[in-house]
Amino acid sequence: MQVTRALFDEVMVPNYAPSSVIPVKGQGSRVWDQNGKEFIDFAGGIAVNCLGHCHPVLVKALQDQSEKLWHLSNVMTNEPALRLAKKLTDATFAEKVYFANSGAESNEAALKLARRYALEVFGAEKTHIIAFNKGFHGRTFFTVTVGGQAAYSDGFGPKPADIQHCNYNDLAAFEALISDKTCAVMMEPLQGEGGIISPTAEFVQAVRALCDKHNALLIFDEVQTGVGRTGHLYAYQGLGVTPDILTTAKALGGGFPIGAMLTTTAIAAHLKVGTHGSTYGGNPLACAVAEAAFDVVNTPEVLNGVKEREQLFREGLTAINEKYNVFSEVRGEGLLLGAVLNADFAGRSRDFLLASADHGLMSLVAGTDVVRFAPSLIIPKEDIIEGLARFEKAVSQVVNG
Repeated sequence: MQVTRALFDEVMVPNYAPSSVIPVKGQGSRVWDQNGKEFIDFAGGIAVNCLGHCHPVLVKALQDQSEKLWHLSNVMTNEPALRLAKKLTDATFAEKVYFANSGAESNEAALKLARRYALEVFGAEKTHIIAFNKGFHGRTFFTVTVGGQAAYSDGFGPKPADIQHCNYNDLAAFEALISDKTCAVMMEPLQGEGGIISPTAEFVQAVRALCDKHNALLIFDEVQTGVGRTGHLYAYQGLGVTPDILTTAKALGGGFPIGAMLTTTAIAAHLKVGTHGSTYGGNPLACAVAEAAFDVVNTPEVLNGVKEREQLFREGLTAINEKYNVFSEVRGEGLLLGAVLNADFAGRSRDFLLASADHGLMSLVAGTDVVRFAPSLIIPKEDIIEGLARFEKAVSQVVNG
């Protein structure tokens, strides 16, 4: 069978609009398409491929586990799941772990747990959830409603109720919304899809204090920021604020689908047997790969290297901007960075993405005004330099037409 981009239009539901490029091979931070064209990967599968493509440690973990055990139902547990859960709890505030398949499922579990906890501890009136405009928490109906982007949640009929939003970093608006009826606040410790927006220290600390005041659980969605992305194992560890529930996915499996919800023993007790579940959650293959990825990432060498690479990116983007004057600022932390287009190029982030691909670079956008970069945490420094050189050609193409 000949596989072409046209086959997508023939057989796939049209909810995606992929480019004409069909990658067939990846190694490290390099990717090759069907025609043998090479790309440098500054996208990382949207912050997923934390160790690049086909990292030998992950390949070996997958191969070894594939010859032992692929799947069990949750009627039984398995060794890879228990080892991974122990490592996650040892390295974080959490005492208990629930495994899922994705960020959306992890967030769904977190929201259901928060509602169940509030119901059982405080009563039926405590159902209110606060989240933030431009947030993104997944595509299940619950998580897409909590995510603060109407474009993703409208058009599917009545939404889950008692959810309100305010602007990120707007403390006065947040304080006006929260009350003793609030059961949970869900936030990203750095907004990804919404434009790579960091919280102020004052804001995130006040959110924690107000949650404590009103007996509301603070849920950190670390699906995109977790597993080393910001230079900390989890972003909360660099904010001086600890959530009650944390969700993680994307980089957790280094490219193999897996997600997890982390919380305390006291809160976890409210997901009793039968209250929630997942057929594939805790799958031995997924957990074996995730354990291997976690072991590589959770080292001073890798986490410190993220900060070093961030500096290379910032210096390179600043040099490009000095020549072409297209960005108003570079936002973000670690290797989750957003180059914000200035007024002259507002709304044209996709033009930069397409031009990048023309010059052999895979990049991302975060809305219409931000070019986003989320490469491998261990991308070789020479690949950063070469990738930025290709990005400069893309910028020149957009600027000069």
